[in-house]
Amino acid sequence: MGTAVLTRAPVRASWLGRLDYDAALRLQAEAARRVAAGGPEELLLLEHEPVFTLGRNASPADILFTPERCGALGIAVREADRGGKVTYHGPGQLVGYPVLDLAPDRRDVKRYVTDLEEVLIRVLDDHGVAAGRSALPERVTSVWVGNDKIAAIGVHLSRWVTTHGFALNVTDEALEGFRGIVPCGITDGGVTSMERVLGRAPALRGVAGRVVARFAEIFGREIMDVS
Repeated sequence: MGTAVLTRAPVRASWLGRLDYDAALRLQAEAARRVAAGGPEELLLLEHEPVFTLGRNASPADILFTPERCGALGIAVREADRGGKVTYHGPGQLVGYPVLDLAPDRRDVKRYVTDLEEVLIRVLDDHGVAAGRSALPERVTSVWVGNDKIAAIGVHLSRWVTTHGFALNVTDEALEGFRGIVPCGITDGGVTSMERVLGRAPALRGVAGRVVARFAEIFGREIMDVS
């Protein structure tokens, strides 16, 4: 009797460069339709143009800048169907949108979020940054260095197909917009970046490459290509 060979599901990883939020949202929706129809899963990696996004639990009061100041600074404001509150995306921040089908064997939202956290914790460790989860219940679904958040996670699932994902602060440039919000509703902690911790700025594409490798490892996927 032969031995069964377990195959790893293929994931197409793509580097999209710098995109505005609306364009990235359209690409996510297109990828989700392909995955729901049985196509390969996808991992979209990119930078955003400056934007404040409000998750399902957000309060407009968490945006400290006036609409006029947001406009003057070129920061868009968008509502999002992800979980969580208000966050900022912008240059110097690596954003990842995994579009996966968690059915039938990974239908566990908590496990999915924990796995995303683990990907980021291992990527940070690869670069010499000691990071982890917070024990405080109001700081769930994120990655911290001491009392400073270095990565945020907010996801959406529809029939077990995932959209949205994570944002990792790579350079100090990524921190500029956080002055205009109460990040994720947290008032007793700060934000930080890999550059601030290390004293130097890692290359964003290099960090993205480690994310792809760690993602494949944690999720048990086979990377089809990295474009």
